[in-house]
Amino acid sequence: MARDHDVQALSDVDSHVYEAVASHAVGGGAVGLGALTRASGLEEDDVRRSLSTLIEQGYVVPKGDGFGLGPHTFGLQY
Repeated sequence: MARDHDVQALSDVDSHVYEAVASHAVGGGAVGLGALTRASGLEEDDVRRSLSTLIEQGYVVPKGDGFGLGPHTFGLQY
């Protein structure tokens, strides 16, 4: 997991998927793959690849049947 999160270093797709997770999982919730695919407007395979990257880097964590935000040191406003 990346210790110093720099969301500006993410690819455009990863940033888009991260923002979709953040907008749905704010407050400690979780969001499912279907909702992320719809919210992002991306193909499911692209969302899955991005989630793998985001999970590997610690930005997103698996949570039940969905995905939530990992620990972060920056603010989110939604």
